[in-house]
Amino acid sequence: MRVLVTGAGGQLGAAVGRLFAAAGDDVTRAARSDIDLTDPGRVHARVADARPEVLVNCAAYNDVDGAEDDVRTALAVNAFGVRILAAAARTAGAVLIHYGTDFVFDGEAERPYTEDDAPNPRSVYAASKLLGEWFARGGPHYVLRVESLFGATGEPGRAGPTRRGTLDRMADALLAGRPVRAFADRTVSPTYVDDAARATRDLLAAAPPPGLYHCVGSGHATWFRVARTLARSLGAPERLVERTNLGDLRLRAARPAYSALSNAKLTAAGVAMPRWEDAVARYAAQRLGTAA
Repeated sequence: MRVLVTGAGGQLGAAVGRLFAAAGDDVTRAARSDIDLTDPGRVHARVADARPEVLVNCAAYNDVDGAEDDVRTALAVNAFGVRILAAAARTAGAVLIHYGTDFVFDGEAERPYTEDDAPNPRSVYAASKLLGEWFARGGPHYVLRVESLFGATGEPGRAGPTRRGTLDRMADALLAGRPVRAFADRTVSPTYVDDAARATRDLLAAAPPPGLYHCVGSGHATWFRVARTLARSLGAPERLVERTNLGDLRLRAARPAYSALSNAKLTAAGVAMPRWEDAVARYAAQRLGTAA
């Protein structure tokens, strides 16, 4: 299977490229420096050159707070860039897989959000990602919402680490014996990038109806509980994890306090996601092995 991965230099893109290549697929990796999603001509030329059967878009503008002041860039990459990719995928006859975010919800729910729940974005970043979802849908394409990604590793053939998520930065601090602060009032469904990558390929193999799926670790917890679980898994003192609340920080953009997602639809399609606790344990074992 010929696969083109955009955003291949990022956290999720590196995992997707690595897993698909390990499975024997012909993978073309396009990092930010290789493809400008805001340039239709270059995007169409790059896709035509790669001749993909599957186009996996992991590229995104992820500066949640920065997007409040840089609206143009957020929309150019997260929304209109996806529209350009979708058009290029149609021309190439490729299946497009695009990743969305839990931030499209307002966080006022009391149970995990499903794909049928109406979005209500409360930040520029969230609105730009929702527009990207709309542009990606239609045709034989999939939109997979992910959240609270962790598991950054270096990308094969490229120097330096990929972008790191909140849990990765917490692990860095805990392994160094430094305290970390974690939200006690924000509930998430943490997602290991290796699990998201594997689910992406399994979804293609299962070939369920195209559309929107939540691709997150099973279960949910507050960031405080997640951080304490990580500390235990790393053999670090749980006292290093300190409570904080969303209101304690002066964040430029609003975050949904409750953003747990249900992956029941993905499970029904034949793609099961591990519990987040299991994923954190596997990630911690990998980090400890790397440190050793």
